[in-house]
Amino acid sequence: MFKRIALFLATNLAVLILLGIVMSVLQNVFGIRLGNNGAILVMAAVFGFGGSLISLLSSKWIAKRTTGAYVITQPRNADEQWLLAAVRAQAQAAGIGMPEVAIYDAPEINAFATGANRNNSLVAVSTGLLRAMTRDEAEAVLAHEVSHVANGDMVTMALIQGVLNTFVLVAARVVGGWIDAMMSGGRESRGPGLFYFVTVFVLDIVFGLLASMIAMAFSRYREFRADAGGARLAGRPKMIAALKRLAQTYGESTLPKQVQAFGISGAVGHGLSRLMRSHPPLEERIAALQSAVDEPVRGSGRVVTR
Repeated sequence: MFKRIALFLATNLAVLILLGIVMSVLQNVFGIRLGNNGAILVMAAVFGFGGSLISLLSSKWIAKRTTGAYVITQPRNADEQWLLAAVRAQAQAAGIGMPEVAIYDAPEINAFATGANRNNSLVAVSTGLLRAMTRDEAEAVLAHEVSHVANGDMVTMALIQGVLNTFVLVAARVVGGWIDAMMSGGRESRGPGLFYFVTVFVLDIVFGLLASMIAMAFSRYREFRADAGGARLAGRPKMIAALKRLAQTYGESTLPKQVQAFGISGAVGHGLSRLMRSHPPLEERIAALQSAVDEPVRGSGRVVTR
């Protein structure tokens, strides 16, 4: 938790410095005043959405590089042949394009999905999952990941993060400008003073933590939704069995930070620490499935029953 907060503080300090440099250049070269809220909004949107969209567009490449995932093009054995067939059937049922299917070497039971859109995605499973899970359980995990793609979770997460980043940058600088003006007696002709930079730095941290809590709340919600989608595609008993298997063997995820939130199992917490975690507790996910109402699979008339 402390490492996560330290990383967040360092990132926001870097953003503050970079944004300050860019704002200064724009002010001096183009005559844009720092007090102009319109200019602040434009620059905040560039920084806020820019990083999120770049991360989204490069997510498949980053995931492959950071996990060392091997993309299956020609199946080398029965497991790989089964993986391709299972994902293909689920993608068709969910109404999305065929994802790339990959395997990465890790002892944990885990899988993830990522990609820029519903027809350009990647579904990857760990070698630990293939060793420890039955075919039915693995099928449910694949269905969970295909549901992430079908729900557009990667795009939605990027947009939410972009909006939150923009809000943080704008709100901190607008409030910082107000406080600086009050403390300096309405300074207008000169640039921002010390109170502005101190206030902006503090508010970047405070608003940023609040924004992270909102983003993680959505991340936890999409896990429940992907579980429900997995139950519709593979069958509720299989999805529940897969989550129970994860609960028996769960450990902290070793996935890289860039894709950790998209794994079927990830960081969970209780109490206040839960607010900064990407996944709800497995027991809550299992209980939600056990009490869910049956729904038809997307694009078909088939209803998954208890």
